[in-house]
Amino acid sequence: MTAVSVIIPAFNRAAKVARAVASVLDQTFQDYELIVVEDGSEDGTRYVLEQFGSRIRLLFHEKNRGVSAARNTGILASRSPLIAFLDSDDHWLSEKLKTQVEFFRAHSEAVACQTEEIWIRKGRRVNPMKKHAKPSGKIFEPSLRLCLVSPSAVMLRRTVLDEVGLFDESLPACEDYDLWLRISCRYPIHLIPSPLLVKEGGSPDQLSACVEGLDRYRIMAMVKLIRSGALCREQIDATLHELTTKCTIYGKGCMRRGKIEEGDYYLALPETIGKEVRAFTPT
Repeated sequence: MTAVSVIIPAFNRAAKVARAVASVLDQTFQDYELIVVEDGSEDGTRYVLEQFGSRIRLLFHEKNRGVSAARNTGILASRSPLIAFLDSDDHWLSEKLKTQVEFFRAHSEAVACQTEEIWIRKGRRVNPMKKHAKPSGKIFEPSLRLCLVSPSAVMLRRTVLDEVGLFDESLPACEDYDLWLRISCRYPIHLIPSPLLVKEGGSPDQLSACVEGLDRYRIMAMVKLIRSGALCREQIDATLHELTTKCTIYGKGCMRRGKIEEGDYYLALPETIGKEVRAFTPT
């Protein structure tokens, strides 16, 4: 059994996926399996991946099922006690796996860690805004506002996915936000301050650019989490506060666009969820 399973989901990324795969193959730490899930691409992605031969485990979806399903297919096929993800348009520096494996060996209680990252936007290096600064440890409350964990930067113990579940395939976006909340409400997510990931953005084919109304899916994730019973009272209060903020912004936006019924639903949702919480919370 290898120490780490690396999972790359790939859809219509013929121009970039070879770089991602090569960055894994070039790692100084070599005790891993590399699983690439070709998610029903319509370009040359499959051909590019087949050139790597036996150096990768190549799995196929006959039709596009989305990034959550692709990652989940990889997770279910994997065998290692540690799992790392790499998006097909990102790539790693050569010490990434070694650094994170050493972290887990030194911290037996840890279930999740991520590294810092280098941002590339439209071919140029940029500095992340202050709101994107990655915290370390108990990151649940700051993660409610926006996603503070990068899939390509994270490494997890398999046991935490056994506990909290896999990526939610019903979410067309913000599936990572949803999973990190399910983990961070239970466990610390540690930050290794070395930038060992190069993360690209600004491309029109990225999920964040293709899906409208991303806060709608963050709202769905928060509602699901509150109803799951996994949160303590303090976490429920923090989640309800952020839910109110996001529902107010999104609901008013719906109203301005003439989507009155949808706007009414989101504006009323925090009170609806608050009543549910009060009904099932002992006084």
